[in-house]
Amino acid sequence: MSDQSTELNLAEIEARLSHSNIAALPHTKVSHFLESCIEKMGQFVSWIWLFLMLLIVGNALMRYFFNTTFVALEELQWHLYAVGFMLGLSYCFIHDGHVRVDALAEHWSMKRRVWIEVFGISLLLLPFCFVMFNYALPFVERSYRLNEVSLSFDGLPMRWVLKSFILIALALLIMAAVSRWLRCVAFLNGASTSRPSHD
Repeated sequence: MSDQSTELNLAEIEARLSHSNIAALPHTKVSHFLESCIEKMGQFVSWIWLFLMLLIVGNALMRYFFNTTFVALEELQWHLYAVGFMLGLSYCFIHDGHVRVDALAEHWSMKRRVWIEVFGISLLLLPFCFVMFNYALPFVERSYRLNEVSLSFDGLPMRWVLKSFILIALALLIMAAVSRWLRCVAFLNGASTSRPSHD
């Protein structure tokens, strides 16, 4: 029988360990929905790292004990690393786990930090995501149209599947940026910082 009072609240622990108080921004219905989607995706994608670790160990054992390698498995190894990293960007962003210049920011008022966040998202992050998405779309489309495969003998087929994760990662990052922007605007409009209940 589990005691609700002893359960770990990871979001609260992260907020206490972080020097940033951006995580305390109020939620809107839209931001709550977007972050819930990213949270579920992040938890699902986290299993990639376990699979990747087992794959690395398996490849190493085959190489040293059986003197054999499979090119497809070697390629899958570094592709999975790229997929895990890209899909983890949005999860990292909503948990405020990305690098900040805290030496400057910790001396600023919350309002000033939020204004900088709004300008940073509006003028840097979102335009960057849209430009990258615009360049990635024909890149992935061409790979799909050609049914691109690995140039290596016995390499991975259907490389367009792996390249599609570029678009998925950018879409998730846009969702995370829009959510943070909405939370900042809500704060500047005087909304309460209480979080909506997670059903």
